[in-house]
Amino acid sequence: MTRFWDIPVHDSTRVRDVRVAAEAAGGHARLGPHRTAVAALVATEPAANLFKHAGGGSIVIDVVERPGEGEPVPAVQHASLDHGPGIHDVTAATRDGHTTSDASLGAGLGTCRRTSSAFDLFGSHRGTVAVARTDPDPGISRVTAPPGPRAGGINVPLAHAEHSGDAWRLARSGPRPTLMPADGLGHGVGAAHASGTAADELRRSAHLPPADILRHMHPALRPTRGAAVAVAQLDTDRAELAFAGVGTIGAVPHTGTSWEPLILHPGIVGARFPATVPVRRLPWGPDNVLVLHSDGLPARWTPPDGPGLPTHDPAVVAATIPLDAGSSARPPRDDTAVAVLARARAGPVS
Repeated sequence: MTRFWDIPVHDSTRVRDVRVAAEAAGGHARLGPHRTAVAALVATEPAANLFKHAGGGSIVIDVVERPGEGEPVPAVQHASLDHGPGIHDVTAATRDGHTTSDASLGAGLGTCRRTSSAFDLFGSHRGTVAVARTDPDPGISRVTAPPGPRAGGINVPLAHAEHSGDAWRLARSGPRPTLMPADGLGHGVGAAHASGTAADELRRSAHLPPADILRHMHPALRPTRGAAVAVAQLDTDRAELAFAGVGTIGAVPHTGTSWEPLILHPGIVGARFPATVPVRRLPWGPDNVLVLHSDGLPARWTPPDGPGLPTHDPAVVAATIPLDAGSSARPPRDDTAVAVLARARAGPVS
């Protein structure tokens, strides 16, 4: 069961809490002492920026799987979220020595980019998202990252809880990556067990088509509370996306010109499984993006529309969505998981 650390940062005293959380996450991911120290550094630098430049924000830390050609590789992911003034010149902001504060040496973001396994940043007038991942080996992302479309996500537990009732997972079988969000019924450990079971079952059934994956999960989730689950499988050879879902999971693909929500079938995997599961098939082009999310997002959220945002790390795209959909005055009312399937990377891993 995945452990989460969601830490509000509004003054300097919380930076230590972020460092301690990053060290704990490094232990969960079995990074080793040196890489755990790197993870702590990469998490605390953006945390310090939150109260220096953005008027506060939050750091969300969890252990994610970086799928390569072999077994998935655990990594510590740090997401920094704020509703501050934004960073309008990202290139300058990540250059050593650049700062807008007399209290800063201007080395933070540049250090994060150099020492993390992957780092990406997006800033707009609505705030800033920075995501970094630290792998056990500093070069593992560059060596094992498979070609083709990329996926990433963020999971924000309700009320800074240690466990989220939501989960997301990416599994690969040959030319077919399969992305899955799951929303366990309720909150807390019981809901996390249900969504975590769905995530584990995806790894065992990723070779199946989407509707059969859901049918395979159903008996495995019977001992749990059950979950809403959606499965999006991309056949890269045929350039086709197949999608199926049961329950209250949101699915919004961008097919080149517009965002078009997909309709899921009512039911609960593990409790009330429908007699038939419709499968929607869509052509998939190189610029397409798919957003999958739990019902933690507001009913009327706005798809990402920032200039160049779809070209960023999918985890950054995913984190931007709950940031834009909420505010400090309107906190989430549920666990919130967002997963994004996006275009292949145009250049080397940063």
